[in-house]
Amino acid sequence: MKSKRTILLVFVVLTIASMLVGCGTKATPAASGDNNPPAQTEKIKVGLSFSDYATERWKNEEVLMRGLLEEKGYEVLSQEANHDVKLQNDQIDNMVSQGVKALIVVAEDGDAIVTSVDKAADAGVIVVAYDRLIKTSKIAAYLSFNNVEVGRQQALGVMTALDMDNWDVAANGPARIVKLGGSPTDNNAILFRQGQDLIVDPYVEAGKIEIVADQWVENWDAANALKLMENILTAAGNDIDGVVASNDGTALGALQAMKAQGLAGVAPISGQDATADGCNSIVKGELTVSILKDIRNLGPLAVQLADELIKGAGTLELTDYTLAELTLNDALQGSVKCLFLEVQQVNKDNVFDLVVKSEFQTYDDVYRDIPADQLPPKP
Repeated sequence: MKSKRTILLVFVVLTIASMLVGCGTKATPAASGDNNPPAQTEKIKVGLSFSDYATERWKNEEVLMRGLLEEKGYEVLSQEANHDVKLQNDQIDNMVSQGVKALIVVAEDGDAIVTSVDKAADAGVIVVAYDRLIKTSKIAAYLSFNNVEVGRQQALGVMTALDMDNWDVAANGPARIVKLGGSPTDNNAILFRQGQDLIVDPYVEAGKIEIVADQWVENWDAANALKLMENILTAAGNDIDGVVASNDGTALGALQAMKAQGLAGVAPISGQDATADGCNSIVKGELTVSILKDIRNLGPLAVQLADELIKGAGTLELTDYTLAELTLNDALQGSVKCLFLEVQQVNKDNVFDLVVKSEFQTYDDVYRDIPADQLPPKP
């Protein structure tokens, strides 16, 4: 009897011990790495740096390029500097510190931004100057539109509206023209002016045009353009015949001052970018001409180029230009690989076909506040 109790006791002890050991082994797999999920491949980062979003086109292009880059599997870091040169340099430095492999940059100041861009390039980052030149040969490429042709078409639009070839100097005196350049920190503004002068200067030399004012509009700001034009009109006694302005924003600012003096729709004025407000002003008979630069073509090219450069194989054909050629400054050394797209002049006769039918701007935006009996059929 005693032996049976002993055997039973031993059996119970062994059973309890076995249960305890089993409980202990259940935690072992969780402590091991066998059940951990496999590590995911980290996405390559690409940075987008914009001077501002006050200019209508930039936010649209940020959305476009961000979407295209994300479709290609990149992680996108995006910053906007609100016209602050130091902030843009700091933002670029920060994106480099976060490990971006490429940067697409719309520069606020093509000179000042060289500080951060050169550091980025020296760190192995691919830098693409987008629309505006960055004045260093360390950038991988510069993609933009034919900016000299932009200026030519702006001036041609105003000269055609004035019928300058048939202008009667004896009867009217020289045509009194105002020049409103863009932001002096934007190299494009210099190229626009070069193109404008190719058209305007021969008329000046022939005595058919008198330049009554020549101003540059800081930050491309419409409010600055309004103040400048108010002062110009006061000084000129409202006696002006035309305005060669360098984008829609500055032109629409100037038009506010002109409208107050009864000159809107009387003195022709140029713009650029075929913005919704600019095109609406054209169909209202106020803005004379804008320039269509189709960002739907430029943005994808910048993404394609950045992708190709990251991967080390490309198909885009780029052309070398010297910095001296691009800036009209012979003191600058080095060259940059470039690609420039064509532009188109937009006026009242073709705005529907070029802008609306192509869906660059919507029908409702372009024909906002236009009387129903003057509306074209919707495309």
